[in-house]
This record gives sequence, structure tokens and C-alpha cells, in this order.
Amino acid sequence: MQDYDPSSAPSAGAMAALFGAFLIPALIISVILIVSMWKIYTKAGKPGWAAIIPIYNIIVLLEIVGKPTWWVILFLVPCANIVVAVWVTNLLSKSFGQSEGFTIGLLLLSFVFYPILGFGNYQYLGPAGAGFIGGGKPFDPSTNYQDPFNNTPPPPQV
Repeated sequence: MQDYDPSSAPSAGAMAALFGAFLIPALIISVILIVSMWKIYTKAGKPGWAAIIPIYNIIVLLEIVGKPTWWVILFLVPCANIVVAVWVTNLLSKSFGQSEGFTIGLLLLSFVFYPILGFGNYQYLGPAGAGFIGGGKPFDPSTNYQDPFNNTPPPPQV
């Protein structure tokens, strides 16, 4: 057995202070993100408490962005989960009428941009923005789109 070394006591105190210095800001950021997601879910017409239930919060988020619930499985696949998380974040930003630049903000500065989305004047426009409902983009080629496979062919010319 090892003898007690009194010289290790100051380093233990320093480690506890360092742990507290990182733990307290992490808890504050976590609370900010939870409250912001609660508000985002409420704006989208979903129950706010769903933001604090693990796995169910992802299912509700997928409903908000208009993706099927089986996508939860993709969050469990290594490497694919990163791509899917970025994709869903982009769809969340578009569901509130924001662009890809806002998505980058949600990804890199989430503790700033999620509260902006939750507490700002942004309205939920439907899954993935529902085409930005009249005016989110100046030109949308999918407007008045006609499926070429469901059109009747012109009569043959003789």
C-alpha cells in the first residue's frame, strides 16, 4: 500500500477548481440550450417538455422538420449521425425561414443561435419551411412544377 503524500493535496484542490471552472459554464450553456429548444418546440406546436426527454426529443425534432421517425436509427449509426445531425439542423433552420448561414451559426455557436431562434420573432413555417411560404427566395424553380410523367402526350401529327 502507498503512504499518503501530503504534497498531493494542493494539486487535488487545483483539479477541483479546474473541474468547477469548466462544469459551471457547461451547466449554464446546457440550461440555455434546453430552455431554447423548449421554446422552439412550443413555436412549432409541439409540447415543450419533449425537449428534455432523451430520444423522444429527436423524434419530435424530426416531426418538426418533416422527416420520418425511422431517421432516429440514423442518429445511432457512427459517422452517419454527424451528417444527419447537420442535415436536420439545416432543415430546422429552414423550417423557421432561415438560410444556410443561420445553420452554420446553429452548429458553431449553438448557445447563441438557438436562443435567437427560440426567443426571436421567427415563426414556424412548416416542415423545412414549406417552400418559405411566398417570398423566402426570389426565384423558386419548383413553383408551378408539372410532372412530365403525368402529363398526357400531345396527339401525333400526321
